[in-house]
Amino acid sequence: MPKNKDALSRYRWLDERFRNKRLPKPSLEDLVEFVSDKMDKTIAVRTIQKDIEDMRNDAELNYFAPIIYDRSKRAYYYSDENFSISNSPIDEADLQGLEVAIGILEQFRSLPVIQRFEDAILKIAASLKMNRQQLENRGLIKFSRGSQYKGAELIPEIVDAIKNLEVIRIAYQSFDRSEPKEHWVEPYHLREYNHRFYLIGKSQKAKGGTLLTFALDRVVKLWPTDKHFDEKNFDDASYFQHAIGITVSEGEPEEIILSYTPHQGKYVKTQPLHPSQEILKDDEEECRIRLNIVVNHELVMLLLSSGSRVKVIQPQHLADRIRQEATEMLKKYQ
Repeated sequence: MPKNKDALSRYRWLDERFRNKRLPKPSLEDLVEFVSDKMDKTIAVRTIQKDIEDMRNDAELNYFAPIIYDRSKRAYYYSDENFSISNSPIDEADLQGLEVAIGILEQFRSLPVIQRFEDAILKIAASLKMNRQQLENRGLIKFSRGSQYKGAELIPEIVDAIKNLEVIRIAYQSFDRSEPKEHWVEPYHLREYNHRFYLIGKSQKAKGGTLLTFALDRVVKLWPTDKHFDEKNFDDASYFQHAIGITVSEGEPEEIILSYTPHQGKYVKTQPLHPSQEILKDDEEECRIRLNIVVNHELVMLLLSSGSRVKVIQPQHLADRIRQEATEMLKKYQ
């Protein structure tokens, strides 16, 4: 792919000049002048020559532009008059990445920063959906449709409260209660994990002023207040440094050692569980890793999802917890 944004811009301007049928076919000097004018800076002749070569042959760009040089007229042109680099198909990996990004942007259209670029986002989204449908109709690729982020409509108001150091009042329906509970919350941080958004803040009614985590999809109602709080030094990077997921235990991080089967180890090596992950052993018998994290619900669920392909070596209390869960699971099938 292009090394910088300037390269992308030059390719687009060159493409526009090649496709302009109202002007004579351009010489190299014409192309240099045209691109320099459009970019409002001097572009070297050698740079344009390199750009033309890349548009023709660079496999990562995937343009393979049919640029012809007519020696008699000393001019460049597309051999296919209908060609444009904008028509180049997006490969599956790029398309999936764009789908995720556009899907997230579409859900936060109420945010002022997103509203500024709403027209551009909608145009890209429409084009993306057309490409996706064409690939799916041809049977080349199938995308899972992610569900909408429930509670995302609350984000603009929460963001404003965080910036303005304003206490918010929420009615929160936890899964272990039959009725919502009211909280007056000092909001500090918003975080996304596993298709849910969470608010980290201090409930003014909680004992000891401990930090609590609220899932936005369980916030029944939110009200602004006229109350403000003193700025707190909340560092999200430090707070979540030793945790997988959203739950941060009060205890200290522990040395976690896990033994994966060689096949499962391939996945763990290419997609580490946590930045602290270290490979201790990797051979035909096992892939053994070490983590420095707290034991929380998300870690337990992650280990259980690997089934018999992982074994907890230490700590013992985590191994016992996984064993107990596995025993209870087995009972349901007996």
